[in-house]
Parts: sequence; C-alpha cells; structure tokens
Amino acid sequence: MESLYNKEKKLETVLEKLKNLSGSPSVYEGELEQLYVEKNQLQSEKIEIEGKYNDLLLKYNELKEQIKKMEEEQKKTKRMQDKFNQDIEELGEETDSLVEEIEKWQI
Repeated sequence: MESLYNKEKKLETVLEKLKNLSGSPSVYEGELEQLYVEKNQLQSEKIEIEGKYNDLLLKYNELKEQIKKMEEEQKKTKRMQDKFNQDIEELGEETDSLVEEIEKWQI
C-alpha cells in the first residue's frame, strides 16, 4: 500500500504542476502533454494496484474462513475422540465388573 500512497502523491504533484502550467506560454506545451501522459499512466497503475489489493483481500478473507472451518472441524474431531475414549474406558470398567461377577459365580 505504500507504493500506492507514493503514486498517489506523485499524481497530486503532477496535477499541481498542471494547474500551474495551464496559464503559461506555449513553450511548456510539450511538457504539459508529457505531464498528462504521466498522470494517465499513474492513474492506470493506481487502478491496477487497487484491483490487485482487492483480489488479495478477497483471498485473505477466504483463507481466513477456511482456517476457521478447519479449526472447528479439529475441535469436533477432538470432542468425538474424547467421547470415544470415555466410552472405551466405561466399557473396560463394565467388563472388569462383569468378570468379577462371573468369578463370584464360579466360586
């Protein structure tokens, strides 16, 4: 964005020169035309840079959203894994309890 700022300043400088030269003698016509060309070029570059900036901003927001979704999926997977581990632990405890009951009946 600093480049955009610098180009905008150059454009303002060129426009100020154009204002100062508009009432000057015809000797400056070549320079004036060159200033118009430079002004148009700077405006084109500014538009191009703004377009690229907007594209990058859009991609940034898309990536940010993807990261958010991935984090949510990761949390969901973690919760499911914790639940699964808890279920396994409960089944293990139940199995131990049943084994103890079986052993009591076998005695």
